Amino acid sequence: MKYSYFARQPIMDVDKQTIGYELLFRDGPKNSFPNIDADLATIRLLSDHILTTKQDTLGDLLGFINFPYQSLIDDIPSLFPPSNLIIEILEDCPPTDALLQRVKQLYHSGYTLALDDFVPAPEWQPFLPYVHIIKFDIRTISIGDAREFIRQHGKNRLRYLAEKVETAAEFELAKNAGFDYFQGYFFSKPEVVQKKALEPSMLTVLQLLVEVAKPEIRFDQLEKLVARDVTLSYKLLSYVNASANVTSKIQSFHQALVYLGEDRLRKFISLVALASNDNDKPDYLYSLSIQRAKFCELLATQVSPAPQSSHAFLTGMFSLIDCLLDRPLDQVVNQMPVDSEVQGAILEKRGTLGGLLVLAKAIERARWDKVTTIGQRLRLNDEQVFNAYDAAIAWTAELMDVDAKAESIKPK
Repeated sequence: MKYSYFARQPIMDVDKQTIGYELLFRDGPKNSFPNIDADLATIRLLSDHILTTKQDTLGDLLGFINFPYQSLIDDIPSLFPPSNLIIEILEDCPPTDALLQRVKQLYHSGYTLALDDFVPAPEWQPFLPYVHIIKFDIRTISIGDAREFIRQHGKNRLRYLAEKVETAAEFELAKNAGFDYFQGYFFSKPEVVQKKALEPSMLTVLQLLVEVAKPEIRFDQLEKLVARDVTLSYKLLSYVNASANVTSKIQSFHQALVYLGEDRLRKFISLVALASNDNDKPDYLYSLSIQRAKFCELLATQVSPAPQSSHAFLTGMFSLIDCLLDRPLDQVVNQMPVDSEVQGAILEKRGTLGGLLVLAKAIERARWDKVTTIGQRLRLNDEQVFNAYDAAIAWTAELMDVDAKAESIKPK
């Protein structure tokens, strides 16, 4: 079983109340930064812990996330809403004109920006009007020097964060110097959090990249690709939920794709692709999710009144999402912008969709008497039920076989 990891360290205000967390990528349970490219680390952190488990990770607090130079130039932050994201511009970013233009764009789009481990220098002066928070490492810049900077630049707009505060005395000195926020071992060491990793099929990711590289995106083709991968479909709906205020429930993958628009869709797929690991194939839970989705979709057209086939597919697809994420089912489903009919079916087995899901589980467990009983309630005979089940198995097996063949021919 594969897991993904991150560390989070609380950021406090002058009253020692937590206002947010700095999130740090980790590749294992040891609390140390791995030896990987910094841009890749940021992308993995965003894909694994912001796209899928943001509520668990941050709740309603602020998330301070390190963005290396290239991630900023590539406009990765704009994939996420500005509401509780603090963009930390890393100290090793060169203050180029290209970076300044990107910072201006993010500022005018409503994002909050911070200069991490800031060391005052003339070349950073043009950035200051577009920055909201300046972080001083008080082991590098003394509290006295920071006090002088704060005095010169005032506090009418800028806020100041003292990093590496390790004692009560340092906290008091920093507070008296004019700092607004505080971070360090005096409050808490970074806490390592483990989550079960969700990784899409690399074949599907590659096919998506081919599709979005075309001048005109074919949304129908993208929908087919997304629908075959439970990880991508879950991340897509989570991303839509985070991208803007969703005024109406998303009822199909096609609707979600169109809702994003071509530009944000290309960015989303690129982010997932860069974060994906090509060493693992979908396991039994992934294939069973897809199989249930197809089974429910096939029978949805044969019951009366017939639910939307896209609703039926979503019901089956996300029926095992709690197992994939190791999180309570109601917590995950309630965060997804899907129709209440789908939510009710998954959580409470309500309605026709709920009946189809229970029917799928009964067949999987060889509860033949229950299969017949539920089938009768849905006005389905055994032949319809088992034909749909056989077709769903065949459809899923074909998908998995394609993925397996692709894995076997990839260069080692």
